[in-house]
Amino acid sequence: MTAPDALTITFGALAGGFVSGLAGFGTALTTVGIWLHVLDPVAAATLTLICSVVGQVQTLPSIWREVEPGRVLPFIVPGLLGVPFGVWALNYTDPWAFKLGAGVFLIAFSIFMLGWRGQPSVAWGGRSADAVIGLLGGVLGGMAGLSGALPTVWATLRGWSKTQKRSVFQAFNLSVLAVALLVHVLTGRMTEALIAPLVLALPGTLIGAWCGFAAYRRLSERNFGDLVMGLLMFSGVTLLFSLR
Repeated sequence: MTAPDALTITFGALAGGFVSGLAGFGTALTTVGIWLHVLDPVAAATLTLICSVVGQVQTLPSIWREVEPGRVLPFIVPGLLGVPFGVWALNYTDPWAFKLGAGVFLIAFSIFMLGWRGQPSVAWGGRSADAVIGLLGGVLGGMAGLSGALPTVWATLRGWSKTQKRSVFQAFNLSVLAVALLVHVLTGRMTEALIAPLVLALPGTLIGAWCGFAAYRRLSERNFGDLVMGLLMFSGVTLLFSLR
């Protein structure tokens, strides 16, 4: 591995870890575009999953007291059940139409929420509605790795606090990504070729996540909400650019 390649992997890990520590999600949004310059898509995806899980496990103890089983389990259990359905649905879904629809939705929702200075509060549906969102999030995770998009949108519409929102979508994403990583391991994607990139990426992920979480503590409720909407918008833009 050349020195520029090593620097690229280290920089991607630092950036991805920082975003994950700051927002509770977003590692893949940050790392994949960087690592694809030096890694093949399968290796980049597997390395991203490892770093996503490591970064979220690192910061989870700091918000553990905010993780309420009654709040997060209605998302997580259906979400895990939805992942294989998402993988199955790939055979019957037009990728171009899916990316277009998801991208437009994420951008439109983010712009709307950034422009609406009031505090949203959707109370209808209760835990049943949360479970439906979790199921759909799992399906989207299986289809396109977008497991966190709908739970993040829904937690925002619920009007929950900064810590409540983060506890939901971080616990949800960690659960779904851990299962996805297990699938990668069982299907033989953890090869010797990943050892060197992993050795470079793990320290950067840990340092980046620590710095990101330190910055998260300083964010106000409004600033955190704006950050989350900005990341969702970036996700939507990325999907639209991938149509080319």
